Amino acid sequence: MTATWDPTAAGVLRLPSGRLVRGRALRRPVPSGPVPEFAVHLLGRPPAAVPWEARWLRWPDFRLPADRAAARAVLGEAWVRAAAERVEVACGGGRGRTGTALACLAVLDGVPPAEAVAYVRRHYDARAVETPWQQRYVLRFADEGRRRVP
Repeated sequence: MTATWDPTAAGVLRLPSGRLVRGRALRRPVPSGPVPEFAVHLLGRPPAAVPWEARWLRWPDFRLPADRAAARAVLGEAWVRAAAERVEVACGGGRGRTGTALACLAVLDGVPPAEAVAYVRRHYDARAVETPWQQRYVLRFADEGRRRVP
């Protein structure tokens, strides 16, 4: 087991289970200190290469993931790995898409979907999750995971 994030570091969200996930803006330099072991990059086009393991989730600014099944799989992987690794979720500005993804991780961690956006705004960034459709996406995230594909 490796060390996780410093819970007092900027951008680090503590989920109810104790898992720590760092959210950040890719437009800013990587913060000093430990680097992620796994990252999820939420961008409309492929991100720049990083020296740690990362997944690109095509997610245009102010919108929703292009492939919701892929989003669910990648965010599920991030949640599992956050139990023992330094996981980072990042988009261009670090608020809308990142906040939405963090709220989905909170849902996976047991936060009721109707409370997940408020949880992330309280513990990560007061302006996280920027659009009404991002809020609806979080509300429906748990249900989408239960749907069966015909």
